[in-house]
Amino acid sequence: MAAPIAVFTSAELDLHIAPAGHPERPERLDAALAGIAEAGLLDAVEFRVPRLATAAEIGAAHTVEHVEFIKGLAERGGGMVDGDTYMTSGSWTTASRAVGAVLDGVDALRAGECDVAFAASRPPGHHAGADQAMGFCLLNNVAVAAALVAQQGERVAIVDWDVHHGNGTQDIFYNDPRVLYVSTHESPLYPGTGRADETGGPNAPMSNLNLPFPRGTRGDVFRRAVDEIIAPVIARFAPDWLFISAGFDGHRADPLAGLELTSADFADLAVRLQALVPAGRVLVALEGGYDLEALAFSTGATLSALIGETYRPELASAGEIGLPTIAAAKQRWNI
Repeated sequence: MAAPIAVFTSAELDLHIAPAGHPERPERLDAALAGIAEAGLLDAVEFRVPRLATAAEIGAAHTVEHVEFIKGLAERGGGMVDGDTYMTSGSWTTASRAVGAVLDGVDALRAGECDVAFAASRPPGHHAGADQAMGFCLLNNVAVAAALVAQQGERVAIVDWDVHHGNGTQDIFYNDPRVLYVSTHESPLYPGTGRADETGGPNAPMSNLNLPFPRGTRGDVFRRAVDEIIAPVIARFAPDWLFISAGFDGHRADPLAGLELTSADFADLAVRLQALVPAGRVLVALEGGYDLEALAFSTGATLSALIGETYRPELASAGEIGLPTIAAAKQRWNI
């Protein structure tokens, strides 16, 4: 009998070694996996080592030049891509395995081998554009999978709740009517993109929903955003798949940002989103999250909620900061 959750991970094979003091480090995977155990989910999980995505598969979302650059820099021993983004000799292997984790997750869901798939991999991907690595991200893991699924004639909704706007994912699909991109993020914050008036290109109008929230926004506002804006927008789009770019750096303990969410808030968001697509078509992919305890709590609570369990190591949060973002979005999207 298939396990409810398939977790695609290879923490023991992680070759993307962080410089001293860098927040995007291998310990993040250890924390996410520890969160699964702490949530009491081990009996509900099957762990699988993901395959290495091929250059051809990666090319569904990236240019040939970008793939060659990332692979070549690793072969030369690595180096800094920009002030935030590093590579080591093993980074190409790790990055292509991170893409493979999402692709294997899609395959497992399609085959009915699990109810929910979780790509527990690093580095994150949502800042990586078609021809650019940035913001800790080398390859856009979720975008590659979404592009390949779209090529098969299916519609994909990507909901990105990372605290930072996923500029790479937005850029890749901005003019693609087959993919709906939804981002909730803190603004102003790195990378400075994600304005509310960025709603899609000429061939894909109203296919890109940005909800930029101010510092201090809490879970009640996010729940209202899903219920009042995101749910009707996704319902209009009628996707076959939901990919969650699950960055947990919106947690109140995260050192890199200022939203005030808790692990219970992420669990609530996950359940609300799950109801918007057919059963067995939800894939969760790890993006950011840099406080290790918060990452463990949030991973466990999110996966627990998606299979109907009740692990809640923290209370949900409430507040009114951010409500004007919802009001403005409802007007813009005619909801």
